[in-house]
Amino acid sequence: MNRTTTILFFYCVSIAVCMAQNAETILDNAAQAYEKANGISVQFNIRIQSEKQGFSESFEGTIQMRGDKFVLITPDMRTWYDGTTLWTLLDATDEVNLTTPSGDELQLINPMYLFRTYKQGFNYSYTGESTADSGKSAYDVQLTSKGRSDIDKIEVQIEKTSSLPARMSVYMKNGVQSLIRISKMQMGVNQPDSFFVFNPNEYPEVIEIDLR
Repeated sequence: MNRTTTILFFYCVSIAVCMAQNAETILDNAAQAYEKANGISVQFNIRIQSEKQGFSESFEGTIQMRGDKFVLITPDMRTWYDGTTLWTLLDATDEVNLTTPSGDELQLINPMYLFRTYKQGFNYSYTGESTADSGKSAYDVQLTSKGRSDIDKIEVQIEKTSSLPARMSVYMKNGVQSLIRISKMQMGVNQPDSFFVFNPNEYPEVIEIDLR
């Protein structure tokens, strides 16, 4: 390489390194904000679609989280996760399934799980800035899955002021795309451990199916 090409090469490398470091800082701050929140309650809407498979659906839901634990409620399903066991109750049935989910499965059920696993499962890059639905300035980060995973990439919009996500887009390798928009977030919702465990006394007609 001549001198000009060499300078240009190292300039491009330095930019790439700075962008990677910037993305890591943004994600680190988001992870710290999540941990310091001492429990979070989120209202969201989600659109799932696939041009290849020819379907599209949208619905609203809520999720309450603390650490690895969460309770997710959507129009046709309720899910509890205590950090080890996942209980899934479909409203159309009288059964609740017990499973021990993988990291990929947790990521699909609860995209916020990303902020506890991104360093192990993804490469990440800073892609710019944007404006969240709230009107606040935000950073945009793209995470590309490494290794064997059903997830291809995740795009995250993170508000500058709170360091918490405002929007997430999950792209699956099978062509399915999920766009999650957070409409309301409340921090400091510190639920007890029992909150994240399925309580059979509240659902006496439901049969537990252990698939672990």
